[in-house]
Amino acid sequence: MAEYSEELKIAKKAAGKASEIIKEFRDNHNFEINFKGKNDLVTDADLAAEEMILSIIRDAFPDDRILAEESSTQKVLPEERTWLVDPIDGTTNFAHGFPVFCVSIALWEKQEARMGLILEVNKQEYFHAIKGKGAYLNNDPIHVSSIEDSQYSMIGTGFPYNDLSLLQNYLRIFEWLLHRTQGVRRPGAASYDLCCVAAGRFDGFYEYALNPWDVGAAGLLVQEAGGKVTDWQGGSNWLFGRRIVAGNPEIHDFLIKAIREHFTEAEIKG
Repeated sequence: MAEYSEELKIAKKAAGKASEIIKEFRDNHNFEINFKGKNDLVTDADLAAEEMILSIIRDAFPDDRILAEESSTQKVLPEERTWLVDPIDGTTNFAHGFPVFCVSIALWEKQEARMGLILEVNKQEYFHAIKGKGAYLNNDPIHVSSIEDSQYSMIGTGFPYNDLSLLQNYLRIFEWLLHRTQGVRRPGAASYDLCCVAAGRFDGFYEYALNPWDVGAAGLLVQEAGGKVTDWQGGSNWLFGRRIVAGNPEIHDFLIKAIREHFTEAEIKG
């Protein structure tokens, strides 16, 4: 049995059960919306889905650590085996009935991504990767795009919901990219955006103010699909650094250069 295949099996099981819960809340329109902070939504569906995921992981791997969006406050990644769980990435989309939201589950060990699984709930698209084994969509191999010229590229991004400290320059680079690409898209779920990079739907992606459970699984997908994932400095601190750039190698580097032109050194470093 391939290394981490049992973990992937458990992640798929947990994501599938969580998806059933999420769809039931969605179809019955019976969820309650609360706020953790400004524009920071949490619903009954988030809490119920997370409870299901954590229960399944703990039953299978009782000694593992877990960092989950709705129940964790930890700001560093342990050396031990640690699961990163986002029960609904795209809660605002879910709450408004906009059909892009995902379950994201990752396993990190010795501070490296080992396994990642993302389920886009509405289309039931299962994206997964095991380190060194490639990236897959519904068990079919996927790869980043081969586009090298930015004028033929499509870029994904997101707008932070509660940290608007970089907004002025963020809007400037958005406008700048509109003149130099075929388009910029904002689906509203970073894990899905990164999966789109891995599958070649987007050629690149950038955002700030993200959390580890937003990117911990899908970042591995991009890497295993042949892409590059870094922080805004071009370094490796993209999990907790709250700044991420991803893409095929050429478009990733194009975005890094664009960021350097539009943000101060302090803003890039974070």
